[in-house]
Amino acid sequence: MNPYKPRVKAPDPYLIKQTKDILQRNNLNSVCEEASCPNRAECYFHNTTTFMILGKSCTRSCHFCSVQTGKGEEINKDEPSSLARAINELGLDYVVLTSVDRDDLKDYGAGHFKACVSKIKEKCPKVEIELLTPDFRADSSALDIIISLGVKKLAHNEETIRRISKAVRPQSSYDRSLKTLEYYALHSQSIIKSSLMLGLGESDSELLETMQDLLDVGVSELTLGQYLQPSPKHLEVQRYCSQDLFDELKAEALDMGFKAVASGPLVRSSYHAKDLSL
Repeated sequence: MNPYKPRVKAPDPYLIKQTKDILQRNNLNSVCEEASCPNRAECYFHNTTTFMILGKSCTRSCHFCSVQTGKGEEINKDEPSSLARAINELGLDYVVLTSVDRDDLKDYGAGHFKACVSKIKEKCPKVEIELLTPDFRADSSALDIIISLGVKKLAHNEETIRRISKAVRPQSSYDRSLKTLEYYALHSQSIIKSSLMLGLGESDSELLETMQDLLDVGVSELTLGQYLQPSPKHLEVQRYCSQDLFDELKAEALDMGFKAVASGPLVRSSYHAKDLSL
């Protein structure tokens, strides 16, 4: 048995069921469930949830991700209102909105992000909002829609180092992700955030280079977590990293100039999103 393979405490079944019931009743998806996040009960307990809008089917096929790939679904016009209703039912005070990639849409789904955020702000004015977005193919008109929403944080995940990025995300681009993050940083007042996975075949020095790339384009918050293989069809784990390594990388990131870093085997991009200070 690998001593570094992460373990998670058994989740609170009542809390999981209560949240899932509310999501199902409102016909909503959460990345917590769709991506089998190991921390979902902890986040639910702390009054945060990451909703996944624009359907369950992603038009891209990343080799690390458990979200299903397929043709983009018809946009649910009731989703903005359902989101606001569920947020009130769950008593949330911090919400992360993310989505599948929708390369089939003219605006890549940015307009639906706007509809959802606008309805949340109308019905839940005290709720803070973080957006974890696709790259929208770095289309400035789509990015401008997102920036105009004036949310607390804008996030987009680089996921891995340059050398293996194409193997991990064949329909995405390392440089396009940097361009998206830089555009957010240059044109918004939001906190800019990104995330990296460890265990896909990267070296520690390559991680530091990628962290510097992120810092250079304006990213100020960073999360680092262990990649876990969702199924035999996905990329295999190349190494399980110790907590000591995660602690060392966190210290390096803070020394480099990141304002806040969450780093650990079970950390995910929205982990402790409300107060990223770990």
